[in-house]
Amino acid sequence: MAAIRAKTVERVMRSLVFACAVLSIATTAAIIWILVYESAIFFREVSPISFFFGTRWAPLLEPRSFGVLPLVGGTFLVAGGALLLAVPIGVGSAIYLSEHARPGVRAWVKPVLEVLAGIPSVVYGYFALTFVTPHLLRPLFPDVEIYNAASAAIVVAVMIIPTIASLCDDSFRAVPRSLREAGHALSATQLEVSTRIVLPAALSGVVAATLLALARAIGETMAVMLAAGMTSNFTLNPFRSVMTLTSYIAQVSLGDTPAGSVEYQTIFAVGMTLFLITFAINLVARLVMARFREAYE
Repeated sequence: MAAIRAKTVERVMRSLVFACAVLSIATTAAIIWILVYESAIFFREVSPISFFFGTRWAPLLEPRSFGVLPLVGGTFLVAGGALLLAVPIGVGSAIYLSEHARPGVRAWVKPVLEVLAGIPSVVYGYFALTFVTPHLLRPLFPDVEIYNAASAAIVVAVMIIPTIASLCDDSFRAVPRSLREAGHALSATQLEVSTRIVLPAALSGVVAATLLALARAIGETMAVMLAAGMTSNFTLNPFRSVMTLTSYIAQVSLGDTPAGSVEYQTIFAVGMTLFLITFAINLVARLVMARFREAYE
């Protein structure tokens, strides 16, 4: 009787897990279908060439223009700036925690670092407005605008540092101790072992952490809206106000745009653009990880 009950429970659990897997796949397929269907309606009214290659974005004001490049440029200006700041700090923090920190120090430093991930993004946005721009950027760059991409990049970098540090720390600690001992046996210093043995051995994990942080930076909305503003400038100047893909979606989703209009359909076209960007990032991540992945027994 016990054996029959155990088999029944196992069969039920297997069916439940399978249903969860199917539900996740169906949800993803539904999202893709909605984006494709609604975007197709939009592209009946707007040329794809003018949308993907246009340099002016003004869908709500006359004369209307639907060039998405300013939004894409603003997104990568903020996300790229955040990565430039967060990757060195995050990887350096992970090297310290995994290779140099004493157990007692690591026991409280890592949880404190991960607390940054729990702070609401709107708090980071107000922090950028009230501290980063007036007290950090303006004394160095007097011409910086109140809303600017640099301020948004700084606070987004602070937001993604815990992700990079935590995942890289786990990757570094997964490297076999025998590799470290071999390096010390060849008279390598602790710094040389960390940077020339452990870091290359865990490169696939570092790449995964970086790309996951990039996806987080690209998808950030509230902090970027408050820090970078809502001006669709097509610029490489980080001290000007910009608009990102997610910021525009949040702006139009407030309910002021009539449903079914071309302006409303821009939500789905921009969402499809964001989906294609993140899909490309994930594809590149898989290729890079397959190229540099190390397997240890």
